[in-house]
Amino acid sequence: MGDGMVTGMATRKVTITLDEAQLEQIRALVQNGNAATVSGFVQHAVGIALDDVAGWSAMLAGALRKSGGELSADERAWADSVLGTGSDAGTGPGTGASGRTRPRPAA
Repeated sequence: MGDGMVTGMATRKVTITLDEAQLEQIRALVQNGNAATVSGFVQHAVGIALDDVAGWSAMLAGALRKSGGELSADERAWADSVLGTGSDAGTGPGTGASGRTRPRPAA
C-alpha cells in the first residue's frame, strides 16, 4: 500500500491545486518528519475541515432552534442590505460556500 493511504478505507486519487507557498510548507513538514506524506497531510487537513463544518452546522442548528428558527424573508433581506449582499450577489461578506447568505447571529 502506498504512503499516505489509510488502511481499511476506500480512497481515490484526485488532483488538487494548492498555492505554491502552501505546498512548499507541506513538503518541508514531510521532510522534517512532522508529516508522513503530502497526501497524508492533505487527508488529515480535509478531515479536520469536514469535522469543523459539521460542528458549525450543529451549532447553527442549535442556535436557530433556541432563537425561533430560520430567518424570515424580511430578516434575510435586512441582513443582505446590512452586509451588502443580495440574492444574486453569490459571494462576498456573509456568504457561504453555497453562495447563500449566512444567518446573522442573534445579538
